[in-house]
Amino acid sequence: MKLARSVLLPLALLLGTGVAAAQASGNPPAGDYIYEGGSGSLHIKPGGRFDITTIGTNAHTCALDGTIVRGKAKLDDTGCVVSFSAEADKLQVTTNGSDQCRGYCGMRAAFEGTYIRPIPSCTDKAVAGSRKTFKRQYDAKDYAAAQTTLAPVLSDCERTLDWITKAWLRNDLALTQYKLNDRAACLKTLQPLAEDAARTDDGIKENYPPADADIYLPVVRATRTNLKLCRG
Repeated sequence: MKLARSVLLPLALLLGTGVAAAQASGNPPAGDYIYEGGSGSLHIKPGGRFDITTIGTNAHTCALDGTIVRGKAKLDDTGCVVSFSAEADKLQVTTNGSDQCRGYCGMRAAFEGTYIRPIPSCTDKAVAGSRKTFKRQYDAKDYAAAQTTLAPVLSDCERTLDWITKAWLRNDLALTQYKLNDRAACLKTLQPLAEDAARTDDGIKENYPPADADIYLPVVRATRTNLKLCRG
């Protein structure tokens, strides 16, 4: 225990020094952040260099980069100014309202909003690793272990998972619960998707923009099948 404390103390001091330096400069801490709802990312390097990418409705996107100076970044030679405000594990990204800020986005996309620094188990790499482990366990018919691996991803990463990934995870977890003869849990897991699953394919296409409908329909079809299984 004494050895562990001696290793951790310098690391804590180093992290604290980095945060203090960022605060002294008026800049947010360097690191990787996920757009709330999982539809984008913000990367900040030491020194304030940043880049943002987001995806909105119908696959429209935003892409911008620059350098943060005292919490603000003036983009290129435009009148667009982006502000960064740190709060606990989140950053609020806003603009000065300039029409030129819209030039970095497609018509149905935006980059203003909340960006969250994910907990270690919710980074993109960690989620991908959990899904890979889950599949190996599921294929080996170790359904109890598979459920233990996947369930925390849905509960712990709720704020940072994108809607399609979240829907697939729900189906994977529900099917695992079915294999464990827990139909009630299966139905509860799929409940947020049940309304769309009750629609026809044409109904999905009428209620979602074309690009969104294309990527969502396979999820909806899987949900219909799994709901039938869980309802018996």
